[in-house]
Amino acid sequence: MLTLVSDLLLTDAFLIKGTVEDKYTRLSQVLDEHRKFFLKVRDATLIDLKTRERIQTPLLHVNVDEILLAHELLDESGDQYLRALSEDEELHKVRVFYTGEQNLEVSGKVRPGCYEATDRATRRFFVVREPELRGLKTEGDEDLGLLDGLSYAILNKPRLSYLYDFN
Repeated sequence: MLTLVSDLLLTDAFLIKGTVEDKYTRLSQVLDEHRKFFLKVRDATLIDLKTRERIQTPLLHVNVDEILLAHELLDESGDQYLRALSEDEELHKVRVFYTGEQNLEVSGKVRPGCYEATDRATRRFFVVREPELRGLKTEGDEDLGLLDGLSYAILNKPRLSYLYDFN
């Protein structure tokens, strides 16, 4: 049975593939506006980052605080929101570091100051364009390989350990 997966969520322990329930707009906005502790994911597959074992479940509740990074697997060519985001202003190059059980580095381009608490366009999450991930072994696994070459990633501000803004 083929299941359409539209969302990726990365935590310290798992890559989660599935469809965020009750998604009414872009995933970045849903995450920013989500006021409950748990996000519901339908038809979820969890891939253990260490063992690469898989767990499948029809419904998974994911603690929003556990999410490091998220992405929508949708065609962006006609996406006016992302087009406007990239045209808004000059993007800054950054390197972002998560430390903990999964040490992860993400480099890419962001709107100036989007990672600050005073940024009015974002609350808890912000978008990194053209992200490159380091610290995660994705070779040889089709699902983990989805994280390579993403056009953008949605990052969780409160989970950041360090951020280096090249500008």
